[in-house]
Amino acid sequence: MNSLASFLIFCTLLGTEALSLLRHQGLKEPEGHIDRKYLPAPKWFEQKLDHFNPADTRTWKQKYYVNSTFYKPGGPVFLQIGGEGPASPKWMVQGEWIEFAKRYNAYCIQIEHRFYGDSHPTKNVSVENLRYLTSEQALRDLANFRVKMSSLLKMNKAKWVSFGGSYSGALSAWFRAKYPHLVHAAVASSAPLFAKVNFYEYLEVVAASLNSINPQCDERISLASQKFKAMLAKKSDRQLLKKMFKLCADIDMSKNDDVSNLLESLAGNFEGIVQYNKDNRHFEGGSQITIDLLCKLMTGGKNTSENALENYAKVNSLLLLDANQTCLDFSYKSVIKELQDVSWKAAVGGRQWIYQTCNEFGWYQTSDSPKQPFGSGFGLKFSAKICSDVFGVFNLKDLEANVNETNTNYGARNLKATRIVFPNGSIDPWHAVGLTKDLNQDAPAIFIQGTAHCANMYPPSKKDPPQLTKARQKIGDLLEKWLAQDA
Repeated sequence: MNSLASFLIFCTLLGTEALSLLRHQGLKEPEGHIDRKYLPAPKWFEQKLDHFNPADTRTWKQKYYVNSTFYKPGGPVFLQIGGEGPASPKWMVQGEWIEFAKRYNAYCIQIEHRFYGDSHPTKNVSVENLRYLTSEQALRDLANFRVKMSSLLKMNKAKWVSFGGSYSGALSAWFRAKYPHLVHAAVASSAPLFAKVNFYEYLEVVAASLNSINPQCDERISLASQKFKAMLAKKSDRQLLKKMFKLCADIDMSKNDDVSNLLESLAGNFEGIVQYNKDNRHFEGGSQITIDLLCKLMTGGKNTSENALENYAKVNSLLLLDANQTCLDFSYKSVIKELQDVSWKAAVGGRQWIYQTCNEFGWYQTSDSPKQPFGSGFGLKFSAKICSDVFGVFNLKDLEANVNETNTNYGARNLKATRIVFPNGSIDPWHAVGLTKDLNQDAPAIFIQGTAHCANMYPPSKKDPPQLTKARQKIGDLLEKWLAQDA
C-alpha cells in the first residue's frame, strides 16, 4: 500500500482503508465473525442520475439492505445512511441502532451512498461523471428512496429515523434539516458539520488525546520529529532513516512532495489509532493497538532525541506489521497515479472521497498549528494540492469558495432543526468540526469523554466505559421521547 497515510479516515459504514493526505473519517465495518447465511442479501433501487435536471432521464441502481426481523405494525423505519465506502450487511444484525430497533420494533434499512461500494451511477469515475457526486444529490437520493419505499412497503404513516456516523452522520443531520416532512428524527454520530479547508485542529486534538494518556508522549514525539527533520539534511543520516523506518526507497530531498508525504505518514501512524481508539470495531478479533500502547512505546527508555527517534521507528514498524506491509512507500507520484485511474476496479473510494473534499468540504489535516508535536512539514499548500494533481481543476481559491458554499447551504454548526442528537467523543479529532454543545433544547449534543470516532455506533462491550453506556442510554431515551411525538 502506498503512503499518503491520511488521505482517508472518516466514519463510513463502511470503510475504505487508505493512504495519507486527508485522514478520512469513515465508520469502519465491525469485524465480527458472522456466518454470512445470517446476513441479508442486497436489494436494488432505481435512482435518477441527476435529481436537479428534469430533462435528464438517466437512471442507475442503488444498493440497499433490509432487516424486518424486529418490525411490528406501527413501528418506525430506521434508515442507516451510507457514507464514503461500501455498505456492509454486518450492520444489519449488530450495532447500537439494532439494539434500538429491537426496543422500538423498527424496520431496518441501510442504503449505500452513490459512487461508493457497488452503487455505480456512471460507467467510470472521470471528472465529468463525478459532478454527480455531491451531498445534495445524495440527500435527494435519500428523499426519493424514502418516499417510494414508504409506498412500496405500505408504511406511509410510519415515522422514519435516520442514522449515520461521520460524513454519513452529517448527512443524517442534513436529511432531517432539509426534509423534516420525511424524517421524523435523526442520530448524527461524530458528524463534521463545519466544512473547513485548513483543518489544523485535527492534529491539535490528536496531541491533546495523546497528552491525556501520558504528557511525556507528546514531548517524545516532538523530540523524534525534530531529530528526524535534522537528519534529513545529511545523506548518510537519510540512509540510516531509511533502515530505521523501513522505507521502500531512498529519501530524495529534491522531491519535496515525497518528503512532506513521509513526514505526514509518520504522523498518520498516531492519527488513525487516536481516531479509532478502543472503538470496539474489532470486538471479535483484529488489531488491538491503542493510544496506550503507542505512548508506552514512545516513552520507554531515556528522554533523549536519539531514543525518541528509535521509539518513533518502533511505532512505525508496529503499524507496518499491523497493516501487513514490509516497507513504507511514501512516493507521492505513485499515489497520485493510482488516484487518477478512473476505472471502477481501481476506485475503492479514495478518488471519490477526495473529489468530495475538493468540491465541498476541505478538511485537510495539516501541520500548520504549533500546538502539535509532529513538526511543520505538511502544511496546507502540500495537503490541498492533491485536488489539482488528481483532478486538474482546483486551486485554493476554488476550495475556499466551495467550502463556503457548503456552510452557507447547510448552516454549519447553526443549522435549523429539531429532533437530532449529536454524539461526539472527546478523543476523536473530528469533534473539532462537530457539535459539542446543544444546538437547541430539542437537538442536544452528547460529548462523551474518553471515546473515539463513532464509538457509540458499535456493538456494546463489557469493556465500554460507563460514560459511553450512559450516552447510548440517553440516545435511546431521546428516540423514545421523539417517537411518541407527532410529526
